Amino acid sequence: MNQNNTKIKYFLYARKSSESEDRQVQSIDDQVKRLKELAANLGLSINKIYTEAKSAKQPENRPIFADMLARIERGETQGILCWQINRLSRNPVDSGRISWLLQRGVLKSIQTIDRQYLPEDNVLLFNVESGMANQFILDLRKNTMRGMESKLEKGWSPNVARLGYLNDKLEKTIIKDPERFDLVKKMLDLMLTGSYRVRHILKMANEDWGFTTVKWKRRGGKPLSLSGLYRILASKFYAGIIEWDGKEYPGKHEAMITLAEHERIQDILGRKTGKPRPQKHHHPYTGLIFCGECGAMITAETKFKQIKTTGLTKRYDYYHCTHRKKYITCSQKGGVTEQYLEKQIQQELAKYMILPEFRDWALEILNQQNDKEIDTRSTIDEMQTKTLLETQKQLDNLTQMRYRDLINDEEYLKEKTKLQNDITNLREKVVQTQSRTDNWLELTEKTFDFATYAHYHFINGDLQKKKEIAAALGSNYMLKDGKLVIQANEWLKPIAESYPALEAEYLRLELPKLPMNKAKTEALTSVRARWGV
Repeated sequence: MNQNNTKIKYFLYARKSSESEDRQVQSIDDQVKRLKELAANLGLSINKIYTEAKSAKQPENRPIFADMLARIERGETQGILCWQINRLSRNPVDSGRISWLLQRGVLKSIQTIDRQYLPEDNVLLFNVESGMANQFILDLRKNTMRGMESKLEKGWSPNVARLGYLNDKLEKTIIKDPERFDLVKKMLDLMLTGSYRVRHILKMANEDWGFTTVKWKRRGGKPLSLSGLYRILASKFYAGIIEWDGKEYPGKHEAMITLAEHERIQDILGRKTGKPRPQKHHHPYTGLIFCGECGAMITAETKFKQIKTTGLTKRYDYYHCTHRKKYITCSQKGGVTEQYLEKQIQQELAKYMILPEFRDWALEILNQQNDKEIDTRSTIDEMQTKTLLETQKQLDNLTQMRYRDLINDEEYLKEKTKLQNDITNLREKVVQTQSRTDNWLELTEKTFDFATYAHYHFINGDLQKKKEIAAALGSNYMLKDGKLVIQANEWLKPIAESYPALEAEYLRLELPKLPMNKAKTEALTSVRARWGV
């Protein structure tokens, strides 16, 4: 140690970030303690202690470090005491600045735990060591990106799990959060009905369900925020897709909804980004109907008109095209009243009305067919799972071929994209098949309950009930020239096709009016048998 350097005053600088670059570095407190001991042993004078918990990978990212260098340039202190050179910099910009201060003699000494750097030294040594620190970061970034790419290709998100999921730290996978998975799924299901506004769902989750976010060390454990709910509604992660760096990867985590349902939610919200569309009045059928000419969403507005004869003001709700499809000219200028829309929905509902007696018969027959459905599902599930495993194996083999340079990048990316799409579709089908038995029975019960009671409740229900029934009736409402065309859900079509003839036969025989006897029993048996075909 040069004795003249004992006259130099030093700034002690200790830094540690939370990133992987500093996993093996001692804590800030340990660095300060050891450096104080070193200063005492060498007889160095410490002017001020600087500590900072920031990464040095990026230049101009550390305000405390910048303040320390500014004071050195002003001549307040001529030395730096630090653990290692890499505590000062891991990027070429900051390294160059320190090197230039040292070469000009503005900085007269850099003392680390194991050596000293002086202005008269060969600058090559300092530059090599600072360059090694920078190269470490470059290598670390490459290895990190390579690891992330590998994890994404295997179907796992490399970052913190989305709300409703947890990171399995042991297996390095994404698993269901037992406390929140079903609740988040319920939020998505409520949105899919088209009957609830986002703020309404948020209020239900926080106030009725007692929903809270995951508790971390310094954050979380609080009710869900509005922006947090919009992030859930906008994310494809819940449909089994991982979005990363502008690309999409099929995830192996359990999806809450299908891709088609995700797109449906974006349509309900009014735009593909999942952001809200302001509404001043409650119009139950917005988000449900599209323009039959240009395909844009149908919106609604409220107008008020004063009746001259009575002096009273009457409210009118008009539905019309938003004209928001770019490069498409739409001639739909006028609108229709909410009352006229509801009249057309009632007419459509009337096509699927059945008598209560037929509902009871239908459910009885469907329960008898349940065992057959289970066998069918098992066969399909086995075949789909086998195909999925084979496709995944093809993707693994393709990746190995690329690593061995047996195929070029163009061939690899083309085939990889195709296989990933196949895997995504197969996973979705497997999930649908695995829940098919329960869904099938639930769907059939819902079908006949709907057909029996929906028309009555639509006429007599409030706006919320009407929207729920309209959403259940069909998934593709088109309005053109004032006429509403409804594509009824598939599960209602058998009723429209086979029920009218059965009801006509039932009423022709006037069975409800006859006393229960052998003739009536035989007639009922005949009608019921035809209902079960």
